[in-house]
Amino acid sequence: QLQLVESGGGLVQPGGSLRLSCVASGFTLDYLTVGWFRQAPGKAREGVSSISSARGGSTAYADSVKGRFTISRGNAKNTVFLQMNSLKPEDTAVYYCATSPYFSDYIKEADFGLWGRGTQVTVSS
Repeated sequence: QLQLVESGGGLVQPGGSLRLSCVASGFTLDYLTVGWFRQAPGKAREGVSSISSARGGSTAYADSVKGRFTISRGNAKNTVFLQMNSLKPEDTAVYYCATSPYFSDYIKEADFGLWGRGTQVTVSS
């Protein structure tokens, strides 16, 4: 069955770092755009970052995370990472990865079809 699984979340102090992983099973991520989204309690889900097909190599970031987060593809064709540095309490959310056949500098949630179940990131002292 086609599936995405996120991992790497946890509790970190402000200024700390986490590396999230998105792993696909049943298919490869190499030919798809992969996006990271997050949803904080009581708030709507928002796009965080995306990366185009491996051949294209383009990336996009929300203004709130530019300079702090980096999206990348792993050596394995079914893996995408989100490196999160200089974390802030407002980064606290459930983080999801998802796939899309399209890529845009603006992360369009409607373009993403297959979603993981999310991993919790909590930034607190």
